[in-house]
Parts: sequence; structure tokens; C-alpha cells
Amino acid sequence: MRQGYLIPVYNHGKTVGPLIGKLLEQRDLPVILVDDGSDGETKARLALIAKTFPGVALVSLEKNSGKGRAMFAGIERAYERGLTHLLQIDADGQHEAERAPFFLDESASHPEAAVIGFPLFDESAPAYRVKGRELANVWARICTLSADIPDALCGFRVYPVEALRRMGRRCRVDSRMGVDAEILVRLLWQDIPLIFHPVRVIYPPDGISHFRPVRDNIRISWVFTRLFCGMLFRLPLLCLRRYAKPHPRPEHIFCNWIKSEEKP
Repeated sequence: MRQGYLIPVYNHGKTVGPLIGKLLEQRDLPVILVDDGSDGETKARLALIAKTFPGVALVSLEKNSGKGRAMFAGIERAYERGLTHLLQIDADGQHEAERAPFFLDESASHPEAAVIGFPLFDESAPAYRVKGRELANVWARICTLSADIPDALCGFRVYPVEALRRMGRRCRVDSRMGVDAEILVRLLWQDIPLIFHPVRVIYPPDGISHFRPVRDNIRISWVFTRLFCGMLFRLPLLCLRRYAKPHPRPEHIFCNWIKSEEKP
């Protein structure tokens, strides 16, 4: 197993440098940094980061194409470099980067699985973001005929590279804010195990968010409309899986972190 970090960036030049430094202090791994058509100032910062940190590979997209497209461009570069698992983390510094070693260790223990963050919000979280993701989680349950995705939108997660690369080549996955939810639904359709663990999420007062409530919620709704149609096509297989005898493996686990030492 060869692990690394995947960080899509769009105009987060001020936060991504400290984030990379924090990650590398904890676990010195290769970094795939994807510039999604950022402005000139951010491009200069990213070029300096790539020169400063020898393990950073910078992938530059000519124009802003969305988080989804940036992610899959990073997946391809990771595959070329021989990486097998990537910890994806957003560049804005909202996620608890100190949890990265734990998530990477979980991935090493369950290499066939995707290890997904379950967000723990504080009072800084906008109400519309919290309420909006509740609706997304309902749609995720509908599209998978299960409760195996307790949170569909958290951007802190470890992916098996080959599974994501195969998905990106076979499917038209959403290129923007709907990508996180669509990936999880499609992973369950492929019978890829999902393991969830908590991660704290903060919204700094001076933070830069590219989420637009009306535009992006409409887009995510369209993503789930497509996925619902895909679920109908897969309905017999999903029903068979749901009512078949459970496999003796740690698949689709929402870990019992409330009862264990894993609670942050």
C-alpha cells in the first residue's frame, strides 16, 4: 500500500500551505495538489509550495472546472505515481487535519474500503449548510436503499485509488459540488465498503467558501435525481444485496465511536 494526500485548490492559497505543513508533520507522504484554475496570486503560492516541499506534485487545470474534475485529475496523477490510497481534504482548513493519521491507519487496516469523515459541527456552522446536508443524507439513503451513508457530503475521506479511477473512467460523475455525495452512492453500488469516523469541522469567520446555497443545492438535487434513476435500474441487485445474508467483513460501518476512545 502506498498512501498520499489529495488536495483540490481553488483560490485557497493562504490556507493550503499551512495545511500541507500540518499534514506532513504528522505523516510524511506524497501530496497531489490540484490547482483548479485559481487566480494568479494563488498560482504563485502553489508553485512556491511545490518547490518548497519535494513530495508535492502540482497538477494545474487551465480553467476552473469544479471540485469533481479537479479530484479525478488528481486521482489520475496518483495512479501514475503508483499511489494506492489517497486522503482527500479540502484546502480551506475547515477539517480537523490532526485526524489524518487515524484515517490513514484505518485505511491501512481495511484497504478494500473507503474511510469517510462524519462531521462534528460547532456553533460556527451555517444553519443552511447543516439543514441542507440532512436532505442530502435522506436522498443518499433512498438511492442506496440503506442507511449506510450517515453523511454524504463531508470532504475528509480516504479513497482506494483504483476504485475511484475506475469510476471516473466509466461514469459521468458530477464535476462540481455534487461529487462527494455521488462518489459514496456509486461506491456502495459497487459494493465497496464504507467506514465512517468522526472529524471536527469549523467555519472560520474569514474563511473562503465557494459553496453557493441556491446554485449548488439545485445542482446536488439534480445529481440525486440522476442517481435515483440509476437506483431504479439497479433495483433488483440492490434488493438482493439488502436481504442477502450479511458478509462477515467490516463493510458499510458507522463505527461505534460514541462508545469508544475514538470520540474526539
